[in-house]
Order: sequence, then C-alpha cells, then structure tokens
Amino acid sequence: MKTFTYQSLPSRVVFGPGALALLPREMDALQSQRALVLCTPEQRASAEQVATLLGARAAGIFDRAVMHVPIETAREARELARSLGADCAVAIGGGSTTGLGKAIALDSGLPIVAIPTTYAGSEMTPIYGITEGGLKKTGKDPRVLPRTVIYDPELSLGLPVGMSITSGINAIAHAAEGLYAADANPIMDLMAEEGMAALGRALPRIHAQPADAQARSDALYGAWLCGAVLGAVGMSLHHKLCHTLGGSFNLPHAETHTIVLPHALAYNAAAAPQAMERIRRALSGHSAAQAVYDLAKDNGAPVALKDIGMKADDLDKACDIAMSNQYPNPRPLERAAIRQLLQDAFEGVRPG
Repeated sequence: MKTFTYQSLPSRVVFGPGALALLPREMDALQSQRALVLCTPEQRASAEQVATLLGARAAGIFDRAVMHVPIETAREARELARSLGADCAVAIGGGSTTGLGKAIALDSGLPIVAIPTTYAGSEMTPIYGITEGGLKKTGKDPRVLPRTVIYDPELSLGLPVGMSITSGINAIAHAAEGLYAADANPIMDLMAEEGMAALGRALPRIHAQPADAQARSDALYGAWLCGAVLGAVGMSLHHKLCHTLGGSFNLPHAETHTIVLPHALAYNAAAAPQAMERIRRALSGHSAAQAVYDLAKDNGAPVALKDIGMKADDLDKACDIAMSNQYPNPRPLERAAIRQLLQDAFEGVRPG
C-alpha cells in the first residue's frame, strides 16, 4: 500500500499559442502596475516586445541575465528594481532569466511573471540558485515561485535546434529524478511520465523540422509537467552532479544535464527499477539510461563532458564536491562508482 504526502504549489499557468498577449490581464490579476522586464543580452528583442505590450506599465528592462545567477548580477538587478519602483518582475527567456527573477524575489518578495522560451522548467519551482565564490548555492523559498507562468509555444519557434534538444532533455531529467525521489507521490509520477513522453515525441520532430508548431507545443507542454515535478519533489544524484559541474566549472547548464543524465540513471538503475521502467516506457527505449543517451545522440546533442569544456584534471575535484554533502538517492553514494560515472560522462560512453 502506498504512503505519501502531496502538496500542490500555488501557481497559475496560462498555455496556448498567442498567450503572450494576455500578459496585461495577468498583471491586472496580480494588481501590479510597474514591471521590470528581465532577459539575457541575446533576448533583448523579446524583452522589448514585452515592454511594448505593457506600454507605460513597463518600468524598464534589465538585459544582463546570465547562467548560474552570479551574486553580483543579482545585486545589480535588485537595485535597479528598487530604484525604478517596480512592483513585479516579468522574466522572458530560459532558466537563467527566471533564475534572476527569483534572486530579485528572494530579496524583495516581488511577484514574478515567467514567460519561458525554453524547456528548462524552473518557472514551476520554488527552487533558486545563486553562484558566489565559485560555488552554486541552491535553496527553496515560496517567495521565488512565479505567481503566473505564460506558456506561448510561438515564442519557442526560434529556439535553435541544438538548444531545444538539450533544454528538453534537461526537463526530462527533472521528471526522471522525480520518479525515484524520497518524497515521490502518485500524482507527480503521472505528470513525470506524461511530460517525458511528450518531450520524447517532440524533440525528434523539432530536430527534423524546427518550425513544427505542434512539436513546439508538445515540447512546452512536456516541459511544464516536468518542471512541476521538479517543484514538488526532491532531486537526487543527477541534479547534485550538474550543480557541481555548472557552478564550480562553469559548464553550460542544459548541455551538462543532457550528458550526465544517462550515467546517473545507470548508476541508480538497480536501486529504482520501477522508476526506470516508467522512463524506458515514456521514451520507448531498451533501458532508461540508453533511451536518454540515444535521444541526445540521435538528435545532435553533445554526449561527452570533454566536448563542452570539462577538463580531465578536474574530475577528481568534481567528485570531491559531489561527495561533500549527503542527500537522498536510491543508491548510496559510493566514491569509486561516482568517479567512474564522471569518467564515463567525460568520455561520452553509452551506458551498458
């Protein structure tokens, strides 16, 4: 008999082609009048589109969101929000932009409206991460959960294919680890399998035809479900390793998740057979680990850490950091096995 606790999160989701146009209505619902629009330098045009839509309700644009949310950037954005008298933040883009919005909310309590253009999923979580002194520190706080998330598949049509694949597999990682979380529950299990299956169908179609509107919609739908899993239950070895590699060695976030996930699943396979069967079934593979690896490789994503900037000399240090704190994981943390996991990920070996 199952025993579990299920806690839903208080977020509002608006999904559909053209949903961006509903942003003024959603600001009305939040009783917000002055929005600081956040983006990366590359997505300045999207932020300007949002600012135009808001008109006088756009307090300004901060266009310097970057990976892993350096504390210096967070402080700069917080100060700008204060100086402009912003009463909400509108974050358009991927996980880096949403993460910056969370850093502002953590300090000020400003409500966030997230408008994802990638499949990162962080918009559905109360999890934040800030990098300071070469270490990425993560935490949970209800203040950083975006109040409203607007999913408009049309905004993802221009997402480059390579980024689409790695961002999608990043989302799959949230669902995969949610299935063997210490606090897993049946509702999240359903969302996890449905989310992975939607992404598993969508990503090959996006690779073949980037402008496939239905595939883009399916991928964003899958990312929403996988992100909801990330927000509701705890993560394990895979996410710990990726935070270590990203925060301490400045590796690109989605690519790191894409490369590490097959090996983390292989590490945990014998200890979480039911979860592995759900992952295998969702992705139509021979095993969970091989299904993820093949989804990446067959669609042009990197499969080796050495190809995204990791140095062989840093693998021991990465293992040390990953072992430094104990955390829930189906299989106990074994130093030699985790060091081998990192070596396999470094070389891009297909899991057995």
